[in-house]
Amino acid sequence: MNLHVKTLSLMTWRSRFLEESFWSLEETAALAKQLPLKSPSENIFLHIVDLSDPKQIWKFVENFKQEHKLHVLINNAGCMVNKRELTEDGLEKNFAANTLGVYILTTGLIPVLEKEHDPRVITVSSGGMLVQKLNTNDLQSERTPFDGTMVYAQNKRQQVVLTERWAQGHPAIHFSSMHPGWADTPGVRQAMPGFHARFGDRLRSEAQGADTMLWLALSSAAAAQPSGRFFQGDFLPGCEGS
Repeated sequence: MNLHVKTLSLMTWRSRFLEESFWSLEETAALAKQLPLKSPSENIFLHIVDLSDPKQIWKFVENFKQEHKLHVLINNAGCMVNKRELTEDGLEKNFAANTLGVYILTTGLIPVLEKEHDPRVITVSSGGMLVQKLNTNDLQSERTPFDGTMVYAQNKRQQVVLTERWAQGHPAIHFSSMHPGWADTPGVRQAMPGFHARFGDRLRSEAQGADTMLWLALSSAAAAQPSGRFFQGDFLPGCEGS
């Protein structure tokens, strides 16, 4: 697949509260050079943003709006912190990065997207959200015993609901959320070691995990689907998604 783009902006993030980043800056830059672009003359910009820091996100958005156009936004950054900890702003860390950060980034960039033809926003949720109903009474996970996996699943449910609301409010943009299937990524290996040990030989590759989001970003058939829907890749090789 060739990506017929003139400019590609990659936004990666580092967080002060993760012990180590899944991808180093050097690895991210090297990955950008491997993208199957139409020609080597395209512009690639790498932006480093901490999605748990609202002030940093707003600063990035304001600078980005002055310098770049945007046709497709893919919200893929996320984290699973297994102990209840707070950011410097007093926000529970999973909520800060997975929900609030995605909300601020997407909302801030909507005016940029609305200027372009066929703009799209894809938010990478998780099949884990299927075990959680939306709970707006405890966004900071203060009222129940803390379970990092369930908090992450709640964040992913929140992303799906945000996608539905954005679709209702901004009909000029095609919004979708999706589950990439369970893929063998550094995030899964670090955050869910037991799951990875059990299913590691059946997990999807990173390329397979990206197939649904690329289809949603580039396919005319995807754009013909109603905005705001949730799409699901195969959970595991040989297991059909819907």
